[in-house]
Amino acid sequence: MKKKLLTFFNMNLGVFLVAINVHFFLSPNNLATGGVSGLSIVLNHLMPSLSIGTFMVITNVALFIVGIIFLGFSFGAKTVYSSFALSFMVWLLEKVAPLSHPLSDDILIQLIIGQCIAASGMAIVFNQKASTGGTDITAMILNKYFSIEIGKAVLFSDLLIALSSTFIFGPKVGMYAFFGVILNGLVIDYMLQKFNTNKEVVIISKYSDEIRSFIVQELGKGATIHTAKGGYNFEQKEVITTILGRKEFSRLKHFIISVDKKAFITVHNMNEILGQNFKRLA
Repeated sequence: MKKKLLTFFNMNLGVFLVAINVHFFLSPNNLATGGVSGLSIVLNHLMPSLSIGTFMVITNVALFIVGIIFLGFSFGAKTVYSSFALSFMVWLLEKVAPLSHPLSDDILIQLIIGQCIAASGMAIVFNQKASTGGTDITAMILNKYFSIEIGKAVLFSDLLIALSSTFIFGPKVGMYAFFGVILNGLVIDYMLQKFNTNKEVVIISKYSDEIRSFIVQELGKGATIHTAKGGYNFEQKEVITTILGRKEFSRLKHFIISVDKKAFITVHNMNEILGQNFKRLA
């Protein structure tokens, strides 16, 4: 129950950060940087009688109906919730903190700050195995029927929305929107790496049995042990390899220091790990 509440809190926190970017940074500057929010900014300019938040709700409903027709219910409940939560939060911010003009005259600074905030929020949502939906559904349809990779399909749809803003808001704003799409992707990747930093730890120690026992019993992690021969004196040694998170590695490091100050340790940051207790292969 506690884990579910934490997941729910993190999803809402991430969505709220994205909503802050849409309302305070993108919308006042007409920066359509892709996604349902970008499309809604364009539609709001064409039909100002409806707010951006309202357009986001309408667009999400339409996309989910199309998604059900072409994909069934392959997108999860978390994604459905996040999509409509984002629409609601943008609508709520429009009511609670309406803006009549941009926060600053410097569009670039606003774009960078806003996209960094939003990308951090999206990374939090992605880390809960959800997404903010919207154009992700379009990407899934393109992937299913045209074998286009989902990442490329999302980028294509976002760039298409940014391109449309060039014709509606002018080339200057359009170029900022293009930059925003690229920046968003880079920051999301960076933040996800920070959230999911696993480390491959290789240990050579005379106390390999004690260290292996600590890894398996105290940390609850697996370990691989193989025999190696030293290149200088040809001494036989046991080498332990394990994959740990940051907190677990910190505990292991303190334990190793307490039992063998002469242990040899190498640490490698892992971008992606597949199989067993980590990410599924398919």
